[in-house]
Amino acid sequence: MASEVGDPSWPWGYNRNSTSNPVALLNQKNDRAISRSLVGNIEANYKVHGFEDLQLHVNTGMDLSNGRQWTDYDRTSRDHNYFGYTGWEKQSTYNLQLSMYAQYSHDWLGKGTKDAPDHHFDIMAGYEYQHYHTSSDYANYGTYLNDIVNASGVTIHKAGEKYGEISSNTTVTNYKSENFIVSFFGRMNYTLLNRYMLTFTLRDDGSSRFHKDGRWGLFPSLALAWRINDEPFLRDVKAINDFKLRLGWGKTGQQEGIGDYTWIPTYTPNQAYTYYPLGNDGVTYRPDVYNPNLTWEKTTTWNAGIDLSLLNNRLTFNLDYYYRKTTDLINAVYVAAGGNFKNAKTDNVGSLHNEGLEFATTIRTIVTKDFTWEMNYNVAYNKNKIDELTSGTGDSYYVETGSTIGSGGKVMAHAVGHSRSAFRVYQQVYDKDGNPVFNTFVDRNNDGVISDADRYYYYKPDPDVTMGMAHKFIYKNWDLGFTMRASLGNYVYNNILSGSMNTGKGSIYSLGYLSNRLTDALSLGFSDTGNEAFSDMFVQNASFLKMDNITLGHSFNNLFKCGSYNGIGGRVYATVQNVFTITNYKGIDPEVQSGFDSNMYPRPFQVIFGVNLTF
Repeated sequence: MASEVGDPSWPWGYNRNSTSNPVALLNQKNDRAISRSLVGNIEANYKVHGFEDLQLHVNTGMDLSNGRQWTDYDRTSRDHNYFGYTGWEKQSTYNLQLSMYAQYSHDWLGKGTKDAPDHHFDIMAGYEYQHYHTSSDYANYGTYLNDIVNASGVTIHKAGEKYGEISSNTTVTNYKSENFIVSFFGRMNYTLLNRYMLTFTLRDDGSSRFHKDGRWGLFPSLALAWRINDEPFLRDVKAINDFKLRLGWGKTGQQEGIGDYTWIPTYTPNQAYTYYPLGNDGVTYRPDVYNPNLTWEKTTTWNAGIDLSLLNNRLTFNLDYYYRKTTDLINAVYVAAGGNFKNAKTDNVGSLHNEGLEFATTIRTIVTKDFTWEMNYNVAYNKNKIDELTSGTGDSYYVETGSTIGSGGKVMAHAVGHSRSAFRVYQQVYDKDGNPVFNTFVDRNNDGVISDADRYYYYKPDPDVTMGMAHKFIYKNWDLGFTMRASLGNYVYNNILSGSMNTGKGSIYSLGYLSNRLTDALSLGFSDTGNEAFSDMFVQNASFLKMDNITLGHSFNNLFKCGSYNGIGGRVYATVQNVFTITNYKGIDPEVQSGFDSNMYPRPFQVIFGVNLTF
């Protein structure tokens, strides 16, 4: 027989926490796959004969795909503990879509012209259907490490032979899922005297992801605009190219990310077999959490805006104010112990609002025959606040959200009166030299005990202000451009730093094989034996300024021109991306959308050379 576990010849002589050998990963794994796909689309538009203002439109499409993949790991592979692995998976998906609508459009000239009629009327109504379906089957088997010998000394299985495929316990796992969306929609546009505009839309959407009692959502919107520069008192002012006031109101719905069967009672088979003959072949099933009362998350938005363009469009400005109210917020919430085997379910938990300003401008500073300089700049301010949580009461009630930290629990929560996903942490105590005192926090409620009641809401992951700037310079056939972004007032929980407490600078550094990585993000020197991971010192200011890219290019024409042949045209360029970042954040990268940083790998600095040719 081959060696047993514990023998000196057992090949465990490697560091299981280290990175894998890339050559071994290629040589010890064998993937084969076959895939087929069919994408089709048919679109038809018909103008009704004798009534050409009415058009009928049909658009239908499909996206079908299926495939199968086989994967083998060598039994000496590090990734499968020297036991080997053979598996296969096949998957089939299809996405079907149908859209039909009728559109009627008509102009009444009155005293106006064809380009500017007194009345313009456009109405449309239609129906839309979408169906997404996916199914998969998969199975995997191990391989015998040693020769298996029976009591008579006869080898019945050889090392490397598959097991599981010939076993009565082998099962093929099946998975299927689908969802439908059905919509009825309509839109009406009306323009009076080419300067007073009204748009009204209405959608009635039904989703199979909700119970029939909450399946349908009605979503209207109304927009008004006034083109002031077409009024008689501004019509002759040549310096103004466009001057428009806008008002809008509308409601939208959201149902993504909740799963396809959250309202239906379902059961999931346990992965392991029991020691007792329960159920089918000893397989037990556990109930999944479901919520038949779940319904659409709804957002209602009011907005007002100004568009202004001056000096032959050399200067353009856009200013918008908005107030956005979201009700029936969808989030995972904890359920009472004993109510189910899972401790959280997807539910409509409350409401919040967002309020903000957005400003954008384009300035064509220099426009000459040989040289052009164009600048684009935008800035946005946004503030959000939780208004209501329906799943609980009291000033201290909150709903945890975000990722779980290493010691268990979450450091982000929704709470009434605070920003969404605000950090809920302990206030760290520091010594006279400004160093954190191990596992020591401020007793904020002065009850003499450090408990969950002493945690407080400390900043939030969403920025107060975001900005973007782009410049483009063109000199004859040369062009140079760059873009920059800034984010102000956003904070991040540095989970890399908090997760390193058990091993000082982190196990990856103490083991030595990755000691060439940056260490300034892992500099804590004490262990987490209590609530230290919930300290506010791990919530760090992540405001930043980034130079996203710089591009230099040269355009050319008539290269290799000969006789009637016009030659080759095109452009060569060089681009650098992720050029630099200015920030006080102590982690690898301050740009963390979720506000929870568990990323050990920085974004790369990239250099790209390219050429576009026209023949």
